[in-house]
Amino acid sequence: MARRGFRGIGMRLREEVWEIPLRRFLALLLVAGLVAGLTYGIKEWTYDDRSCAPGVERPEGSEECVGVSSTGYSFGRAQLADTIRAIDRENDSLGDDYVTVALFEPFTATDADNLGDVLHELQGAYLAQWKVNHDANGEGPPIRLVLANPGRTGAHWEHTVDQLEKMTTTSDRLRAVTGIGLSTEENTRAVKELTSRGIPVVGTSITADSLANGQQGNPAGMEPFPGLARVAPTNTDEARALASFAKVAADKAVLVYDDPGDPYTLTLQASFEKLLTGSRYQPWPFTPLADRTKEGTTANDFRQIRELMCDTAPAVNTILFAGRHTQLRQFINALGERGCQQREFTILTGDDASYLTGDAKLDPEALKHGISVRYSALAHPDAWIKSPPKTGGSAADAQDLADLLTAAQANRTAKTDRPLPIGEVDLEDGQLIVAYDAMRLTVEGVREATPRGQSAPTLADVGDEWTLIKGSSGRVNGASGWICLDNYGNPYDKAVPIVELTPDRHARFVEIAWPTGKPPEKDCLPPS
Repeated sequence: MARRGFRGIGMRLREEVWEIPLRRFLALLLVAGLVAGLTYGIKEWTYDDRSCAPGVERPEGSEECVGVSSTGYSFGRAQLADTIRAIDRENDSLGDDYVTVALFEPFTATDADNLGDVLHELQGAYLAQWKVNHDANGEGPPIRLVLANPGRTGAHWEHTVDQLEKMTTTSDRLRAVTGIGLSTEENTRAVKELTSRGIPVVGTSITADSLANGQQGNPAGMEPFPGLARVAPTNTDEARALASFAKVAADKAVLVYDDPGDPYTLTLQASFEKLLTGSRYQPWPFTPLADRTKEGTTANDFRQIRELMCDTAPAVNTILFAGRHTQLRQFINALGERGCQQREFTILTGDDASYLTGDAKLDPEALKHGISVRYSALAHPDAWIKSPPKTGGSAADAQDLADLLTAAQANRTAKTDRPLPIGEVDLEDGQLIVAYDAMRLTVEGVREATPRGQSAPTLADVGDEWTLIKGSSGRVNGASGWICLDNYGNPYDKAVPIVELTPDRHARFVEIAWPTGKPPEKDCLPPS
């Protein structure tokens, strides 16, 4: 009994000796688990997920979703959803041997005018993508379209350009960027960086001379944007076309201009100044906010300029306006209330005036009482319909785009043999038309540069193609007119529709004008 009792006591003692550290170990293990779980929970609770969609994220310090999207993500803009859905379906239908083209636009724009611009360029790019993929007659490679968003004002262009460069070395096989709709400082920097990295760029509606190669002051072989091509004429060419149409006389015109200006207004101003050599009056400046979509106090400037106009000699009847559309609208409204109602004035300006179609703040009464506004448009749906010239474009090329639009809008059952619906369409501002042409030009460069038997060209070979887009067989027969590029990637003697702004806020086509004063020859070869 005693021996058994001592043995029991000994066993309990040994158990207690082992149980103490075991319990401590288990307690520590439990505490460690609780701490780890709590830490993970806090991290999960405090983690700031910056992603918006594949390839798209919110950079530090910004709530904008920027980057490159290859999915059906519409950047929170309902207006864009139909067209992006159509692009996504077209991309999904391709095999593996595609080449990617990026459309570079501010897809998160908040200003209604700029967002409308983005929508129209998106629609044009999609229709061109569909056409080149489905009417290819066996030509390849197929074209995949992705959407590159640098942000509402383009402030995040570096982030987006970095992504695009990475896509040139992956299975994306990115070979060109199109879009770049506005001539802004941010877009200028983006184009400079893209082209310096060897990525070809095709501009849609950029017109600033400072965003073009081949301008005065650029040493031969040292162009600022190697690999850049453009569909739209420069501001200088637009001004020359406008002057040839309007027969501007320096002693009967004055210049009103944006000071300090931006790339678009500065080059437009310089072009107009050349036309006014010998004018009897100094030009009159106005100073807008840095964000020229805002109203600012420029209405006060225009009220004063309005009175100056009434003080000019009776022979003065033309105003050359080098400014953006918001300020143009303010100026028109101010002139409508001029004291010299008996005098009539014609305002001549650049393509940014196209934004005034549908602008509810435009006073229609001003356009009914002695004020007319005519501007050089990028394109117009009526330009090639009635009595078109024999060269420089054709009604058939314009009709091809019209037929695509009709097929898309009628395709309510999503048939695969025609493009999908793309939402509400407006052709008057010309943006859809030039974006369509720019995408077709881009694809022409990609396919001509692709060696036989290979699925993709090199970046350099695509950029080298721009010097060969000319001649009767090498040009692109665009819906906006022939696209024949000079050795700097600029369109030679491109058709410039002259358009008049009507009191009901529409753009009435007047006639086609030409930078050289006449349509190009059939060969469409730029002279030396």
